[in-house]
This record gives sequence, structure tokens and C-alpha cells, in this order.
Amino acid sequence: MRGFPSLNLVAPAFLALAMLLAAAGGASAQGVVRSVHGDWQIRCDTPPGAQSEQCVLLQSVQADDRPNVGLTVIVLKTADQQSRLLRVLAPLGVLLPSGLGLKIDNTDVGRAGFVRCVPNGCVAEVVLDDKLVGQLRNGQNATFIIFQTPEEGIGIPLSLNGFGEGFDKLP
Repeated sequence: MRGFPSLNLVAPAFLALAMLLAAAGGASAQGVVRSVHGDWQIRCDTPPGAQSEQCVLLQSVQADDRPNVGLTVIVLKTADQQSRLLRVLAPLGVLLPSGLGLKIDNTDVGRAGFVRCVPNGCVAEVVLDDKLVGQLRNGQNATFIIFQTPEEGIGIPLSLNGFGEGFDKLP
């Protein structure tokens, strides 16, 4: 199992944008939908204090068997434009030490640690390296796994349909 380093060097404006967009989940998320790529959306907004408009690639999903348990998955560029991040907003109540698991097409990719909790959920984030981008691009489905107890993992499926196209179009 491969671990993912968390990155805490993200500009506060990006955190604000990502949390703003994720705050209400999918259909009612803030920001202007610029384009739709399969099951993914590019949404743009100018967060308070930001110099310019910022965009993210986003998808919000819910667990099949638990409609009250959902995730918002966000891809964004760092402020220096040198890296891209995969940020996941999980619901409050997740078991933080267990982290967030990820499988792509039933292949275990690893776990990411939670880096902070905000009023509407807890955030895990990883740098999107070329290997992970390739896996997401070529995969059909991702399953994010959150834990409410050490023994109880909840798998939340996410379609990768349109990820590659959306990733390429993200400003």
C-alpha cells in the first residue's frame, strides 16, 4: 500500500475556494459551472481576498447504502501553478487516524491522512503525481473509503468518467 504525502503549502485562497465549493455539496455548490466533463464539473469563483478567479475540477457523491454519507472530491492547482492537488472533503464523524482509503478499479492505491477539519467536514489531500493522475485517467471507478470505527469502512464510489478531459481543461 502506497502512502500519500499531505501538502500544507496551499494558499489560503485555494482552501477557501475548495471549502466554499464543497460546503453545500454537488448541486448547490457555489461557483460558476464553466464546463462539464462526464461526471466532473469545472467550477470557478473568486474567493474573498483572492487576486483572480480560481477554478477546480469537482465531483460530489454519496454512499450507495447511506445517503447521508457523502464526499466532495476536488482537483486544483497550487498557487505557484507547479503542482495539482486532490482534496477530499469527508463528513464530520470520520475516524481521523484511519485516514481516507482509495481504490481505483479494485486496486488498492493507499491512504491519505486528514489534514484539518472545518465546520462542514474533514479534509484529506494529496499531491497528484504523474502515476496517480495516470491511474485516475485510465480507471473507470474510484472508491474512497472512510472509517467511522476501526472495523467499519464505508466505500463511496466515484465515477472517473470525464476525469482526464476535465483535468486537461482545468485552468
